[in-house]
Amino acid sequence: MSRRHVVAGAILDSSGTRILLARRARPAELAGLWELPGGKAEVGETDEEALRREVAEELGIDVGVECELRERVALSDELVLIARWAHVIAGEPAAREHQAVRWVGAEELSTMCEQGYLVPADAVWVPELVARLRPA
Repeated sequence: MSRRHVVAGAILDSSGTRILLARRARPAELAGLWELPGGKAEVGETDEEALRREVAEELGIDVGVECELRERVALSDELVLIARWAHVIAGEPAAREHQAVRWVGAEELSTMCEQGYLVPADAVWVPELVARLRPA
């Protein structure tokens, strides 16, 4: 049995030093926690297509999708969570299906993770995200 993908976007700002997070409105057990935006890939849809569609619907932005982050997260026997680097091509992020959106840098992201403000499934990527967000 093949697993369906849920795709999250590690969306970088134009400077490459901040990442976009969205605060969950639902389900109840995740409401108020922050996540990398995205959603489930539809049947026949690539991860890239799914991420572009999901962030357009949820945040009102067009993104360019890049390579996959190193880790994949099993959400269930049927679902696997994948994150891909991305950048905004057009639009300003707006919380259409979330409580809020915000850009955060490496230090703030680390603190949010330590304090339990991130969706648990996304916490696995924090070391890789922080490494990329740190100024050269």
